[in-house]
Amino acid sequence: MCDTCGCAATGAAHHSHGHSHEDGRTIRVVADLLHENDRNAAHNRAHFDAAGVVVVNLMSSPGSGKTSLLEATIQALPPDVRVAVIEGDLETENDAARIRRHGVPAVQITTGTACHLDAAMVHDALHELDLSGVDLLFIENVGNLVCPAAFDLGQHRNVLLLSVTEGDDKPAKYPVMFRAADQVLITKTDLLPYLGDFDPARARGAVAALGRATPVLELSAKTGQGLEGWLASLTEAVAARRAAARPR
Repeated sequence: MCDTCGCAATGAAHHSHGHSHEDGRTIRVVADLLHENDRNAAHNRAHFDAAGVVVVNLMSSPGSGKTSLLEATIQALPPDVRVAVIEGDLETENDAARIRRHGVPAVQITTGTACHLDAAMVHDALHELDLSGVDLLFIENVGNLVCPAAFDLGQHRNVLLLSVTEGDDKPAKYPVMFRAADQVLITKTDLLPYLGDFDPARARGAVAALGRATPVLELSAKTGQGLEGWLASLTEAVAARRAAARPR
C-alpha cells in the first residue's frame, strides 16, 4: 500500500507504487509495474486502432467539471459521432449514471483506494463495450493531479481540465501533469465574474512556461460559451480516423 497517495496494491498490473526499505528494490518494482502497464496500454491501443475509435483521457483535480463537460459534449456533438464513456472513481456509479441518462453507454470503474486508472482496469472495462459501435471513447480518470500522468491507458490524447475555482498557478505546482497534456481546458469560466483571484492569462502563461506549445481553451459547460473549439478538435479527430480507415 502507498501511504503517501492512497494507492492500494490490488494486483501487479494495477499500481506502480511499490515500497521497500531498499531503494534499488523499490525502483525495480516501480519500473516493472510501469513496464507491465505500458504493455497493457499498447494492447488497448491496438484494440482502439483496429476498431477506428478515437480515445480521449480526461484528467483533472476533483470537482473541475469533467462529467459536466462530458454531458455538454454529448449533447452538442453531431448525431453521427457515436460516443461511449469509461468512468473512474474511488466509489459509486454516480457519474456513469449521469452519462447513461443521455443514452450513451458508460462503464464505471470503482478503484477503491487507488488514485488513478491504469491500462489493465481499462482493458477489463472494454469487455463491457462494443467498440464497433463507437467513434469517440472518453475515459474520465480519477480526480487527481499527480498519479494519472504516469499511466498510459492506450489513449490517443490527454486532455487536462483546470477549473477557475482552482488556482491559476496549478500548472506551475503540478508540472508533470500539465506536461503530459495534449490540450488544456480552462473550465467553469461562467464563474469568473465572481472570482477575483483566477486570471486566465496567468494560467496560460504558466502552461506556456513548461516549454510545450500546449493549446489552451477557455469554456463553460454550463453556458456553452467556448465549446466550439473543443467540439471542433473532437470532430476533426474523428474525421481523420474515418478518413484513414477508408480503402485507398
